[in-house]
Amino acid sequence: MAVLFTIFTFFSTLLGGLASIKYKDKIHLILGFTAGVILGLVAFDILPEIFSLTMKTSINPKIPMIALVIGFLIFHILEKTLLIHHAQEENYPTHHHPSVGIMSSLALIGHSFFDGIGIGLGFQVSPAIGILVAIAVIGHDFADGLNTGSLMIINKNSTKRTVNFIFADAFAPIVGAASTLLFHLPDRYLVIYLGFFTGFLLYIGLEDILPEAHSKAFSLKTVYMTIFGSIFIYLITLFTP
Repeated sequence: MAVLFTIFTFFSTLLGGLASIKYKDKIHLILGFTAGVILGLVAFDILPEIFSLTMKTSINPKIPMIALVIGFLIFHILEKTLLIHHAQEENYPTHHHPSVGIMSSLALIGHSFFDGIGIGLGFQVSPAIGILVAIAVIGHDFADGLNTGSLMIINKNSTKRTVNFIFADAFAPIVGAASTLLFHLPDRYLVIYLGFFTGFLLYIGLEDILPEAHSKAFSLKTVYMTIFGSIFIYLITLFTP
C-alpha cells in the first residue's frame, strides 16, 4: 500500500521538475516561491514533527537541534570547499559550478528518499495515518521536483543532467517506501534524522535559493512569491497531520 501511494509522489515530483526546465526564463520567481516553500516546510511541517517526537520519546530537544546544526555546517563546508576548488578567481562566491547544484540536489533527493520512508512508517502505524502522510508528501513533492530542477539549472548543469536528477528525485520516495518493508525505525532515531535534514534544507533555502532569487535585481514579485510559497505549505499542513 505504501509503495502504491509513492507512485503519486513520483508524478508530483516529476511535474515540478519539468516546470523548472520549461519556465527557466522565470527562474527567479520560481526560486522565490521555492525558498518560501522550504521555509514553510521547515517551520510548519518538520519542526513541529520534531517537537512532537521529542515529547513522545522524552528525548532532549537539544539532540535533534545539534543534528540540525551539523547538517547545516556539513553542507556549508562541502559547498564552500567545492567553490574554492573550482573557482580560483577572487570573486569565487559568485561562481556557479555544476557540482554545487549536484550536491544541493543530492540533499533534496535524500530528503525525498526519507519522505518515502515516512510514508512507509506511517503505514506501519495504521493505514489511515499512512494515507494522510502520503497526501502531505504528494502535496510538497511538486516543490521538491521544482527545487531539484532549479538548483541544477542555476548552477549551470545541462538539461540532460537536470532531467536525470529530477527522475532520481521522483524515484527516491518509491525506493524509500519499499525499504520500510525491511525494517522498523524507532522514533528516537527518526527525530535525529529530521533534525539533520532540516539543517540541509535551511542551508539550501538561505544560502543557495533565496540569494539567487534576488541576484539580478530586487523585485517585489519575487518577495511575494516567497511569501506565497510559505503560505502554500501552511495551508497544506492545515489539512494534514
